[in-house]
Amino acid sequence: RVLRRNGCHEAVMVGRVGKAEMYQRFHLFRYVPDWRTARVWFLRVRHDKRTATLLKAVADELEAGGVKLIDGRPYVPESLATAGVMTRVQPTAAVEADIAFAWPLLKKLNELLIGQAVTCMDREIIAVEAVEGTDRLIERTGQFCRRKGWVLCKAANPNQDMRFDVPTVGVRTVEKLASLGGRALVVEAGRTIMLEKEALLKRADELGVTVLGRE
Repeated sequence: RVLRRNGCHEAVMVGRVGKAEMYQRFHLFRYVPDWRTARVWFLRVRHDKRTATLLKAVADELEAGGVKLIDGRPYVPESLATAGVMTRVQPTAAVEADIAFAWPLLKKLNELLIGQAVTCMDREIIAVEAVEGTDRLIERTGQFCRRKGWVLCKAANPNQDMRFDVPTVGVRTVEKLASLGGRALVVEAGRTIMLEKEALLKRADELGVTVLGRE
């Protein structure tokens, strides 16, 4: 209603989807859904709560109300990840070996719709992202791996609807990663939005974190 009242007929979604809240006790009472939300929850996604299904239902409901959800990437080409090393900090041989090991495994997990990210060190997968999001994945990795030097790889699934749940990273991602021992952030070129990209890369250089794009 707010969008339509202000003459907006297209919308872009960027950032984290807090899906874990769906599994909290009394979640429906906490959020008190309106009739549109109730229709999505009890009819459109009643037996299928996968992220893609849920977000498509939200997009369809928005469009039924006169607001079309669109792919925002064409509007922010300067914020998309590019192929190759984007920081002055270059990856070490150990980091490159972990990336070469973890990236193909992440792509396989993407095909199975299991999260968007994994962490790796010494050719060992430390943690896999599920519904908790990338920040919590980084925190779990810091708990499991007290040594510094691990790698975070993040990518979309091959059939990703790029209108929503586009992989997104920001300055906070790099800071949290560095604070818990991470030394490289690997994202998918052309399919990852880097919020405040210039500031992100500058901060990564300050913290000694390599940021690079893979295809």
